[in-house]
Amino acid sequence: MSKIRDAFRNGKAFIPFITCGDPDLETTGKIVREMEAAGADLIELGIPFSDPTAEGPVIQGANIRALAGGVTTDRIFDFVRELRQDVRVPLVFMTYANVVFSYGIERFAQKCAETGIDGIILPDVPHEEKEEFAPACRACGIDFISLIAPTSENRIAEIAKDAEGFLYVVSSLGVTGVRSEIRTDLAAMTAQIRANTDIPCAIGFGISTPEQAAAMAAAADGVIVGSAIVRRIGELGRDAAPAVREYVRSMKNAIR
Repeated sequence: MSKIRDAFRNGKAFIPFITCGDPDLETTGKIVREMEAAGADLIELGIPFSDPTAEGPVIQGANIRALAGGVTTDRIFDFVRELRQDVRVPLVFMTYANVVFSYGIERFAQKCAETGIDGIILPDVPHEEKEEFAPACRACGIDFISLIAPTSENRIAEIAKDAEGFLYVVSSLGVTGVRSEIRTDLAAMTAQIRANTDIPCAIGFGISTPEQAAAMAAAADGVIVGSAIVRRIGELGRDAAPAVREYVRSMKNAIR
């Protein structure tokens, strides 16, 4: 049974994203624990990559800082193993195909299972290429999480039918980053998803305020927030944990 589904059992899920190693792994660990304490239901951990094509400037900056600090995929696996001594919420990696491919797909999936990762999101892998990665993940009990974008229109049903864990619904076109307003007809997208699967769907990209989170939660089973958190970490560095905790608490309260 997918552990990720547990994140959606107690009402709407709040899913924060953080880049591992920005500013360092010790701070990342503190922030993850604070986010769990503040009500995060599932946490996305970004493995930094030198060319993060789906990311806007905020998360790109975090990737650059983390890589400059010497973070590697192996160090992140060790970090997750240590996190799992006391962190109970589902954990999902978000990274790029190249990171997994260069590590070795089977080896990467096995390491995820060993260290306590529950799912993987690869935003640069189109649905048609999913089977290059998904079988190795399935063999290790790791959910390979699919994305549905506003451009997916006639493929939504197909993507939804073989979804695992949860469906990541991309709110708007373009890269990650805070947006003042989101114009996509998300209710129509989620209705189509629900007609084809009972797997939960969470909306991400561009959500930063409690009001936006509440509006998105009305259309979906959960809300994903990355750039607004990563920006705070970029500003506050090693002192960011208390501010992130308060922010996550306010967002979780908004979607209850």
